[in-house]
Amino acid sequence: MLIRRTALWGLAGAAAALALCTSSVARAQDFPVKPITLLVAFPAGGAGDAVMRAMAEVAGRKLGQPVVVDNRVGASGTLAPATMAATAKPDGYTISQTVLPLVRVALMQKVTYDPAKDFTYIANLTAYTFGIVAKADGPFKTWADVAKYARENPGKVTYASPGVGTSLHVGMEELSAREQIKLTHVPMKGAGESSAAVLGDHVMLQVDATNWRPLVEAGKLRPLMVWGQTRLKSLPDVPTLSELVPAIKAGGEIPAMFESPFGISGPKGMPAPVVKKLQDAFEAATKDENVLATFAKYDMTAKFMASEQYTKFMLDAIEGEKKTLERVGLARKE
Repeated sequence: MLIRRTALWGLAGAAAALALCTSSVARAQDFPVKPITLLVAFPAGGAGDAVMRAMAEVAGRKLGQPVVVDNRVGASGTLAPATMAATAKPDGYTISQTVLPLVRVALMQKVTYDPAKDFTYIANLTAYTFGIVAKADGPFKTWADVAKYARENPGKVTYASPGVGTSLHVGMEELSAREQIKLTHVPMKGAGESSAAVLGDHVMLQVDATNWRPLVEAGKLRPLMVWGQTRLKSLPDVPTLSELVPAIKAGGEIPAMFESPFGISGPKGMPAPVVKKLQDAFEAATKDENVLATFAKYDMTAKFMASEQYTKFMLDAIEGEKKTLERVGLARKE
């Protein structure tokens, strides 16, 4: 009798497990049945926010449910994905903008997440184009002016970036090392705050995505260089980093200085059908005319990577970023 009861309990347990598995698969196939929350890592009004909102609108139409943007700003762009990884269910209804500092900050300090284990990397979408600007009526007319002044006055040139551990911060430290100068970093919350700091003479330089271009066009800021591999169509007279500092080569040890890709991720353990639906919806968004126009406004282009390729890219970045941080003295001491 005991053997029969044990067998019956085993069959009941197996049936319950099968039912649960079948139910999970069905829910994944039906996804989405309600709005999706997209955590955006940077403030409203900046380049990252603008392009994510444009893509969210198109992706929502493709998915048949709205993709609602929720700005979670802080920790050099890592607060949004870290919050998601810690609190969201892996059902696809909460996803996050994901930037390279997710990997980098974890190599610089102790964090609450593991970039290799705690995320499902869904898709890369585009990449920032960066540049350095100064106040238009200030003392710096060219990058050579900055370098000369910095050599004569070590540490007195200040620059604003969106935060410690961002591609902009690490890139400037690498640039300083290659130029054999000392600059002082002043972290800010976003591009608007950085531009205001330059215009108010609180810092000398701003390094950021081309959020600053309207202020350049208005004659208030002066671009000294851009970090793309080629000159921008919107600023054809502004030299590139590789033109001014030949020792730094595009595609070499620090490709983040030339572009900083970003995409979307979810918590670890997301069902493959859900990942595929989100990936495909956001891929379609990168081809939409309105999204492409938003990209152009901020000097971006589509740089789509599907989930498998994006996962490999982020995992490979762990080792690559570790080498860069060790070279500029920013790696965490164990």
